[in-house]
Amino acid sequence: MNARRIHVPPLLGDTSVRRAKQPPRRFLFAVPPLAGHVNPTVAVAAELTRRGHKVAWTGYRPALEPLLHPGSRIYSAVDRDFASRLPGLQDVWLGLRGHATVRFLWEEFAVPLGHAMMPGVLNAVDRFRPDAVVCDQITLAGPVAARLREIPWASSVAACTEVVRPLAGTPKVEQWVRDRLTGFQAEHGIEDPLDLRFSDHLVLVFSTGALVGDTSIFPDHFAFVGPALGRPAGSTFPWEWLDGRPAVLVSLGTLNGPSGERFFGIAAEAVRDLDVQAVLVAPPALAARAGLSDPPANVLVRNHVPQLDLLKRLSAVICHGGHNTVCETLAQGLPLVVAPIRDDQPVIARQVEAAGAGIAVRFSRVRPEELRAALTTVLADGPHRAAARRVRDSFAAAGGATEAADRLEKLT
Repeated sequence: MNARRIHVPPLLGDTSVRRAKQPPRRFLFAVPPLAGHVNPTVAVAAELTRRGHKVAWTGYRPALEPLLHPGSRIYSAVDRDFASRLPGLQDVWLGLRGHATVRFLWEEFAVPLGHAMMPGVLNAVDRFRPDAVVCDQITLAGPVAARLREIPWASSVAACTEVVRPLAGTPKVEQWVRDRLTGFQAEHGIEDPLDLRFSDHLVLVFSTGALVGDTSIFPDHFAFVGPALGRPAGSTFPWEWLDGRPAVLVSLGTLNGPSGERFFGIAAEAVRDLDVQAVLVAPPALAARAGLSDPPANVLVRNHVPQLDLLKRLSAVICHGGHNTVCETLAQGLPLVVAPIRDDQPVIARQVEAAGAGIAVRFSRVRPEELRAALTTVLADGPHRAAARRVRDSFAAAGGATEAADRLEKLT
């Protein structure tokens, strides 16, 4: 007798069947020439590709290629004039503090970048024909091109402090930023302006309430997915140097390193007599100026490190408060010492302290003994490490790149 086949529906928690039924879609990522803004989207794009979707990028090719997986499809979208000014803009930005950085960001960088990218992004949309555009929050050409072509778009919020309105205490400055966004849209033919930093379709925030605070006040289309990890390593490391003692990373990010000559010297002195190993990420010339041509025996100076892999072997991190480094550290349950320099970094440092996952110190005024005391405190297996693990657990529950890809599939 032939057995009768019985259909068993998939469990509610089993997403493999649902994902298999998703027809292939096309996603275009519009990003600025800033590594910290690109990095979270790389893992999301990889997840979409794994599911069978097509992915392309539009932006400044020389900045994108080192950050993306080999063979990524890139549509160039920055004109030569703006590209030639990028090094000078970076030099000016590194010397600014406070509200001067806000004015510079929008008046000298984001809005001019938007104009410089607009023809290229429209070309990318017309050639790639995406089902959705994923736009970094300061890449203004992305959402405008999507609106002009009537394509759904999502915001990628790498600098998560924007969602907590860091300028709320200075309403005139906050309104000034909105006016820049409105003016940009008007120049490109949009008469019903939106806040281009936050899509009205989907906002992917690469953090959770454990770090940014209460998320219940946000609309449903704000998705707090946690950090999206998995970007290419991009460098090698002498793993045999690690000998089993507690190891610490000291990093000031991809753009802040040149301003950290004094800080790297202070950090090396702070760990000199501790029973730890410290990996300092600094360009050779900067390391030499900081007196680290012949560092202490327990200090290793590297130009680049495979940060995600290295974090798995560490006990704590000293950093500038860049969002990627902070989230990648907390995703491993590691406590932090944060020395904020500029922009949103002071806000992120306060978030880390409020979460109980680290200690903030003064970047320009910290002394070796103060940094040593902060580091030894967070290295102890106590409240800071427990808080870091709570943030880690919230990140894991949020879903990261997998949840972001789920949301983008639903958008299309």
